[in-house]
Amino acid sequence: MDILRITIWLLVLSVGLLPQRASRADEEPAIGPRETVELFERRVRPVLVERCVKCHGPKKQESGLRLDSREAILRGGDSGPAAVPKKPGESLLVEAVKQTGDFKMPPDKPLEADAIAAIVRWVEDGLPWPNSGATGASGEDAAKAHWAFQPVVRPEPPDVNDKIWPKTGVDQFVLSRLESQQLLPAPKADPVMLIRRATFDLIGLPPTPEEVLAFEEAFQVDADEAWRGLIDRLLESPHYGERQGRYWLDVARYADNKGYVFFEQKEFPWAWTYRDWVVRAFNEDVPYDRFVTLQLAADQANVDPADLAAMGFLTLGPRFSNNTHDILDDRIDVVTRGLLGLTVTCARCHDHKFDPIPQADYYSLYGVFRSSREPTLRPLLTAVPDTDQSREFAVGLQERIDKLESFIATQREDLMLGSRKRAAEYLLAAHKQRNHPTTEDFMLLTDKGAIIPAMLRRWEAYLKTARRQKDPVWTVWFRYSDLPDDEFAERAKEVHANAGRGLLPVGAESSAGTGRSARPAVNPLVAAAFSGEPPKSMDDVAKVYGELLAKVDTDWQTLLKKDAQATRLEEDSAEALRQVLYGAGSPPMVPQELGWGFLDLLPDRPTQGEFKTLLGEVETFSTSGAGVPARAMVLVDSAVSYDPVIFQRGNPNREGTPVPRQFLKLFSPGNRAPFETGSGRIDLARAIVDPKNPLTARVFVNRIWQQHFGTGLVETASDFGLRSSTPSHPKLLDWLASEFIASGWSTKKLHRLIMTTSSYRQSSVASAAATEQAMLVDSANRLLWKFPRRRLGFEAMRDSHLAVSGTLDRTLGGGPQNVLSGYNGRRTIYGFVDRMDLPGLMRTFDFPEPAATSPRRDVTTVPQQALFFLNHSFVAETAGRVLRRPDVTGLTDPSERIERIHRILFGRSPDDDELVLAGQFLNRSDKEPATQTAWKYGYGGVDEETKRVATFAELTHWTGTRWQAGPTLPDAKLGWVFHDRSGGHPASSDDRCFVLRWTAPVSGEFEVSGKLAHRPEPGNGVRGRIVSSEHGVLGEWKVDQSEADTPVAKVTIKAGETIDFVVDWQGHITHDEFEWPVVISQLTENRGKAQWDSNRDFRGATSDPWTDYVHALLMTNEFVFLE
Repeated sequence: MDILRITIWLLVLSVGLLPQRASRADEEPAIGPRETVELFERRVRPVLVERCVKCHGPKKQESGLRLDSREAILRGGDSGPAAVPKKPGESLLVEAVKQTGDFKMPPDKPLEADAIAAIVRWVEDGLPWPNSGATGASGEDAAKAHWAFQPVVRPEPPDVNDKIWPKTGVDQFVLSRLESQQLLPAPKADPVMLIRRATFDLIGLPPTPEEVLAFEEAFQVDADEAWRGLIDRLLESPHYGERQGRYWLDVARYADNKGYVFFEQKEFPWAWTYRDWVVRAFNEDVPYDRFVTLQLAADQANVDPADLAAMGFLTLGPRFSNNTHDILDDRIDVVTRGLLGLTVTCARCHDHKFDPIPQADYYSLYGVFRSSREPTLRPLLTAVPDTDQSREFAVGLQERIDKLESFIATQREDLMLGSRKRAAEYLLAAHKQRNHPTTEDFMLLTDKGAIIPAMLRRWEAYLKTARRQKDPVWTVWFRYSDLPDDEFAERAKEVHANAGRGLLPVGAESSAGTGRSARPAVNPLVAAAFSGEPPKSMDDVAKVYGELLAKVDTDWQTLLKKDAQATRLEEDSAEALRQVLYGAGSPPMVPQELGWGFLDLLPDRPTQGEFKTLLGEVETFSTSGAGVPARAMVLVDSAVSYDPVIFQRGNPNREGTPVPRQFLKLFSPGNRAPFETGSGRIDLARAIVDPKNPLTARVFVNRIWQQHFGTGLVETASDFGLRSSTPSHPKLLDWLASEFIASGWSTKKLHRLIMTTSSYRQSSVASAAATEQAMLVDSANRLLWKFPRRRLGFEAMRDSHLAVSGTLDRTLGGGPQNVLSGYNGRRTIYGFVDRMDLPGLMRTFDFPEPAATSPRRDVTTVPQQALFFLNHSFVAETAGRVLRRPDVTGLTDPSERIERIHRILFGRSPDDDELVLAGQFLNRSDKEPATQTAWKYGYGGVDEETKRVATFAELTHWTGTRWQAGPTLPDAKLGWVFHDRSGGHPASSDDRCFVLRWTAPVSGEFEVSGKLAHRPEPGNGVRGRIVSSEHGVLGEWKVDQSEADTPVAKVTIKAGETIDFVVDWQGHITHDEFEWPVVISQLTENRGKAQWDSNRDFRGATSDPWTDYVHALLMTNEFVFLE
């Protein structure tokens, strides 16, 4: 770090500008009642449920002890109270879990050390226990008491002592809680603070200096009217939708690519249409109930075609290598956690351990989404103009679709024919699988012509259903298949004999009044087929069934030749067998549409390869052809709905009890009616937005509150179940939910309702005395005795730089861009979100992983954030662009320029101390000239005849870590060439080689040492040469995934002559990164050495004091934080 940087760093520290974690009166660590409750909910309650309540709960009380409520623990059992609050040494519960006395619990396996420590700490804290239902009580009992599952009832705002401070009902609820703790709200925030707060909150951008001045003037005339007018203006801004939309995209786990997939493009072709729809929906204030309905079932809601884009909410999740069940699990999760605040996916393998959500409910929803599919070609969002180009595009697209559909139809016919002709093989294979652990052979590859694993699973599932339904066609099969293999031949005779004595025919009735079970019905044709010799093995049984099914198939084909309109065989017993081969849901009848599980039916590589090619042609042409129109990422209902069953332990191959497609039992008192409309998505949407649903409105208003105050009234924003945090203001939450529904589910009205309060208009700084008192009872500021201070999120931080630099592109909508490459003026919401490899910069500033719905963003403070502000080229570029703004460059008076810069960045004038500090820095006498260096970083070419560097030009763009030709790589003119501290990369041309030039500052004898290394596996390596301007080529080395020492023993150089370290490509530019740190040493008689080290001496661009000054201001808390 040079002297200038050190000086500015010390200056910034001296005035407290850098983001830091120093202790402040308004930023104490959060230690208080909330942490003890959190300890209980996260670390104690789960232990009680999983290890204790089974023997000490509502159904069983060993030793008369229950551990499912605080009252029960204090009451104790046969040996007295189980715990004494704040006295772990006198508590039998602590003694038992430590296993230090007579009681040793749990008896099967001791608790882990951290679990024991949590229980001890919990007892020390007084056994805090939120009023959210008894631990371990049945789900139904717990739900009766849990706050979130109660109907939303509008409470009356409470009376308060201070009649002046409250402006709305919100304030009355907030002030009531403050007065109950003898706390006072903070003073009002000043107008500059308010306009910055509101502008960032609603549009995610800083206000302009002119907007601030206008608001300050209006505020002096009528503060309340000015404030309301500001909120109205911001809500009408088109940028409001961008800001509110980005919050929702976190919930929707938005990304522009799919994750790991097979057969298809890795990027979603039209993800951005969903993002743009969300922005538009919030700008138009689409009622939230409508907003939700469109995202679940726009295809069934009689909408404008443009609204079909809403269904990206369901379709833009990760694809889990095309695993059907994980994709559906993700959709269930985003719907239930995102909209209802319930962790329903915890019931995938078993009943929910905490919430009243049985496994059956999970699979009811699974059936809804399994009955929906994504069409190969998505619907258009707008009408296509009738032009030559659009007609040509339509013809080309249809040709590719026809090829794909023809391939699918042919494969389907082959699959169905093969399954019918090889029925005996599939039956025998299914029988052999019966005692094997059931696993999902997802995407299992086989040779062409072999048994298809997915088709085998269809036969297995079909036989399970037939057994459950006691299908007469399969009675004999099950009798034989239940026999042990080693006893089959002998015991098969008994089965055969029983069959010979007469099995009940189809439709025969049992003996009435005998009290004996009826013999199972058997299809007569099957009974006749087994009337000969008893089978010796299941091979024989499968053969008989195969022959019987083949005969029925032949009869059916013969009938069709005579009567093409025939729908069934005349004889009932024959028709029942035909249904095995042709009935709806039978194994061979693969659905016509390209839906769930179709890919599994193409298990050989040649067929997969052809399918991938044809599908890729459709996808590529539909997204990148000339005249391509935008399309919606929709779901549509499958032609045949899926009838869900419970997967035992979540295993798709262990089918259990059938369940209907229906809503959660928790919110369906009485007899639940199965969904009736198609897949059930529209019915599900209606159930979610029903005003009687206690969760939907509560969850959303809590999310909006969280946006404005940093933390929701319920901290667990996507979990309102039994393990949720208790609301800080329960009645306020219900009042807001009631007002929200009564307003017509208007999001904009909800913002107004919250922002026009005195609570929102508080200062973020309270007096020292008030802070000291408040910290004793509410260190986390959950009661809102001041406005919570928050750091800007990644998008608002980056967009602020663009705004103050004057280069923000305010265009709405459009495809994604790489906004992190160079100084791209697009708002961050329009950046490409890479699910597979989220950029490190976004991770550094807590951008959520788009792998799942995100309830809120983490807020971390790590060194990389400060290093970004200090060293990243983006921040330095902003500083330079601020200084190049016309309203700054035209100011020659330093004081006026400082004033304008403060107005641009902070919306205010600098105070006297800031003016003095700025003047001292900008005019200090210790400024040093830029450090002279012998090294230059550029590109050029070698004249192969003279063996000298013929052309050399310096690279001019400094990124903060390396020199390159422009802000992005590859550069449009110079390609990939760049220099960094340890090496770099050449371009794909002999006249654009990497050239590191050293100019000798003195004359003498020199030696060179270094090591050239090529690391990446792809590519074909690089060539390095050391070229003297006087002596020509001094050495040459080639490395390809290898390294080589590059010594030059002794060379005489005169001052001003150059040594160039030249690296060129070898005909293939891919992965030509290399390392080549070198050291040039001067040889003297006393053997002392002057050295020039390319790694140590590496330098970036120099800057001027004004740039450093603005750069420092951009790093301040005032710019980066929202007060």
